[in-house]
Amino acid sequence: MNTEEIMKRDAENVMGTYARYDLCLEKGNGATCYSPEGKKYIDFSSGIGVNSLGFCDKGWVEAITKQANMIQHISNLFYTYPCSKLAEMVLKRTSMQKMFFANSGAEANEGAIKTARKYSFQKYGENRYEIITLVNSFHGRTMATITATGQEDYHKYFAPFVKGFSYAKANDIDDVKSKINEKTCAIMLELVQGEGGVVPLEKDFVSNISKICKEKDIIFIVDEVQTGIGRTGTLFAYEQFSIEPDLVTLAKGLGAGLPIGGILFGKKTCDVLKPGDHGTTFGGNPITCAGGIEVLKRIDDAFLKEVSEKGAYIKDAVEKMDNVVSVTGMGMMLGIEVKNKTAKDVVKTCIENGLIPLTAKEKIRLLPPLTITYEELDEGLEILKKALSN
Repeated sequence: MNTEEIMKRDAENVMGTYARYDLCLEKGNGATCYSPEGKKYIDFSSGIGVNSLGFCDKGWVEAITKQANMIQHISNLFYTYPCSKLAEMVLKRTSMQKMFFANSGAEANEGAIKTARKYSFQKYGENRYEIITLVNSFHGRTMATITATGQEDYHKYFAPFVKGFSYAKANDIDDVKSKINEKTCAIMLELVQGEGGVVPLEKDFVSNISKICKEKDIIFIVDEVQTGIGRTGTLFAYEQFSIEPDLVTLAKGLGAGLPIGGILFGKKTCDVLKPGDHGTTFGGNPITCAGGIEVLKRIDDAFLKEVSEKGAYIKDAVEKMDNVVSVTGMGMMLGIEVKNKTAKDVVKTCIENGLIPLTAKEKIRLLPPLTITYEELDEGLEILKKALSN
């Protein structure tokens, strides 16, 4: 089938919850992919930060294929090697104590919210349940995580929302303090607000929140769904802020294309959840975890150094382009503020000419595969440069 036929069938059968571009992809390798008609595209989106190793990485394909030929799924009432191995690999590279596997970032954030509330319920009683998040944040689309999301555009149609959330201004510690009261059980934030426009938080702001949480025994949750697994140049972005969260959520890049999410539990929270408190049918799936093991094997110090170098390379090139006001972000998670053009129009032009970027609010968002080659980067950047030119 060609692109037009696939789009027609999709429109007839798939619920229209996405504002799709007129683009269909059939195959790819690395950061290069092709439409059914054979048109070539350079991918600067990696499936919104999911394809950390690019398309169809050989080692990743071999890992998941090998596992698929052994056992593809079994209930979490039993044990599998990939689940325990991947958890061990993640924890050995952090100061966290335990890991729970889910299937998405939203599910991971749901689990973190439940953990924070149970911790406070057991220690302080049922009236300590409120969670502070940040204005412009994004934490998912389930009822709890959409409520946690600090953007009014998402707070439509689905009322009543889950009670117990309030929103403070990012990088405004006084506003955070004003929201804290005797009912506050947790503060939850992204270190780089991804969907909110690729906005990094200030280190002093994050440090102050960490101190407040420790002083008041408030659970500190860091949402690393988009920033985690090497995206910002360290395995987790929080490593660059000199903090120790109580809970860290992750997803996207760990699966490299298969659905996975997770919660990391620190010393304060590692014994909170008991059998029956939380669960998910597909969490810790052997095939997905086998892919995650391959990802973690690859992301060593040299790999992370290269991510930082590529991020700096992209930023330097983009800052010299026409109509660019600023470039924000960390590592290979970048947002481009433009003038005289809209981000949506630039992205549309890029796609027409063989480059796949994203938008985030009013910015162009770049999330290339972490393994993208400099040749692919240069090819993509040249398309972006022409789309931004006067």
